[in-house]
Formats: sequence, structure tokens, C-alpha cells
Amino acid sequence: MDALAQQLGNLESAGSYTLGCSVEELLNASKEASFALFDADLKGIKGKQNLLNALAQAASFPPEFGANWDALADALCDLSWHDASGYVLLLRNASDTLGLSANDREIALDLFADTVVYWRQRKKPFWVFFA
Repeated sequence: MDALAQQLGNLESAGSYTLGCSVEELLNASKEASFALFDADLKGIKGKQNLLNALAQAASFPPEFGANWDALADALCDLSWHDASGYVLLLRNASDTLGLSANDREIALDLFADTVVYWRQRKKPFWVFFA
């Protein structure tokens, strides 16, 4: 197993980071580690609804996804439709603001951090990479 795939399996290191390798390396390492990778292209995304829609599409959320913060938290902490050893959320072309107001950006980042903790408690790494 390559070093990046091994690092993805490190439960205590899982969190939110700026991607420090190529997207292709991350894709390959995620596959090697048997992780589900959700690839969301946020180029030009503006506003909460557009961000939620991009995340829902990337992770193939169920049709009943409610497209609000609570529904996003519920979906990211379920993922029962993705049988995997761990999870990677890749946010490509993400601006510093994620295309959100300051308040919504803070909510989104807190939600990602809470998701990492949720999965850590269940012994599955959850990573968020900004690329």
C-alpha cells in the first residue's frame, strides 16, 4: 500500500486540509484504501443551495435529501449507501469563502469538522480536502 493510502487510514489525522498532492494521487490512494471519494467541483458555486446541491450530487445523496444544513449533517453522518473503509470529500476549485456568506461558511466548516469527529468515533476516517 502506498504512503498516501496508508495516511488516509490514519484515524487520528483525519480532518480538513488543503490538498498537498495531485488530485490523481488522491483518487488512486482513496481507491487503494477502499475509501469512498466524493468529488465536488465548486467552481463558480455561489450560495448555500448551490453548495448543498453540488455536495448532494457528488455523494449521491438519496432523493429525499432536504437541501438544508441539518439534512447535510444527517447525510454525511449516514452514508449507508456507500460501503467503504473511510470517506474522502474532495472540494475542487473551492474559493476561500466556498461561495457562501461568512455565517454560512462557518456553518459549513463546523459541519465538516463535526462529521470528521462523528466518523472517528465510529472508527472510520473522514477527510475533507480543498483543492
